[in-house]
Amino acid sequence: MTVAALSEAAGNRTRERVAGRDILAIQDTSEIVLGGPKLRKAGFGPVGRGGFLGGVLLHPVLAVDAMSGELVGLADIAVWNRGKRNDLHHARRPLEQKESQKWLNGARRASEVLAKALRITVVSDRESDLYEDFALKPENVQVLIRASANRNLVNGEKLFGYASRLPEAGRISVTIPASPGRPIREARLALRFGPVTIKRPERGMPSLDLKRLPEMVKLNLVDICEIDPPNGAEPIHWRLLTSHEVEDFCMAHLMLDFYRKRWLIEEYFRTLKSAGFKIENARMSDPKVFMNFAALAAIAAVTVTQMLRARDNPSGQALVDAFDPDDRPLLLAICKDYEGEAPTARQKNPHPPDTLAFATWIIARLGAWTGYHGKPGPATLSRGLRRYYEIKYGARISAGIV
Repeated sequence: MTVAALSEAAGNRTRERVAGRDILAIQDTSEIVLGGPKLRKAGFGPVGRGGFLGGVLLHPVLAVDAMSGELVGLADIAVWNRGKRNDLHHARRPLEQKESQKWLNGARRASEVLAKALRITVVSDRESDLYEDFALKPENVQVLIRASANRNLVNGEKLFGYASRLPEAGRISVTIPASPGRPIREARLALRFGPVTIKRPERGMPSLDLKRLPEMVKLNLVDICEIDPPNGAEPIHWRLLTSHEVEDFCMAHLMLDFYRKRWLIEEYFRTLKSAGFKIENARMSDPKVFMNFAALAAIAAVTVTQMLRARDNPSGQALVDAFDPDDRPLLLAICKDYEGEAPTARQKNPHPPDTLAFATWIIARLGAWTGYHGKPGPATLSRGLRRYYEIKYGARISAGIV
């Protein structure tokens, strides 16, 4: 078992689910911090501020329905352990020798796994604002990246200055989710958009990369700026660069909507690291063993995140977005056991059998949720999912399948 094999298996399950759908491939990186000097000596690479702690890095690519916001599956998962420091200066190293290669790898993997989708848009945050990500993107993929660098344009202007002079196209109100130290709030946003042609950076690139990259790339810019933010709140100002054609306010608004769906990956990381699986609490001394464990947990965390969203918004997402078709009979049998012969309203599963919400109710009951008080959380759903897989494995043994 390897991380690559686990990623391939997860991608194969997602491959058919995305057919004919407009899909966002949302990618990001998270550090899995496991401990201090003792783990560094055991072979775990440097993570954390200053690199004094030991751990690994995890880079998922989530497939999300662009219209409904439903998490469809995992397109790719990469887990790696940082090795020894490369003595060659960062600016002189080709992209293949840089950790930032992960962004291009994620886009390429998305282009393969999600090939049956109606449209693929790779969405990522400021860390992926690299010229290579625009210039070398796969042909069947569009990109949407929050700008970090104030790039040079072919007309002699700077990107941020150009953005500030674009005419306002319209305003919208959006809800900004809560985050650590920041409550949920409403924000009034002004949108501007326009075409840009960015120049290839001439500094900070080795000659090999300069030779293979085009001198310029045509993109579109969507500038989003908050109007009258509340006192004490940091005003929103997002500059989004995209390969999509943006010719009107509706398309600019759609790009904002696509970018805001990126927050789903933050919810996923919370489920994996703290709220559900708590993988940073694992105690393993072998980096290779832990990386396989992290990949398995990352795959399971997708299912738990899907169920959390189905719990909060039972919109009718299909059961097969998270479970295999042969899971349905087993789920129905378990549901019947929990409902009993004459279930009360609280004891009865209220959701249609072919929906993810139906499975979520069952998995929550397996995780010791009574159905009477509150909603099942990520820890309950993680526990229930583990119990379900144990039951499924036992059923397969009884049937002579294993």
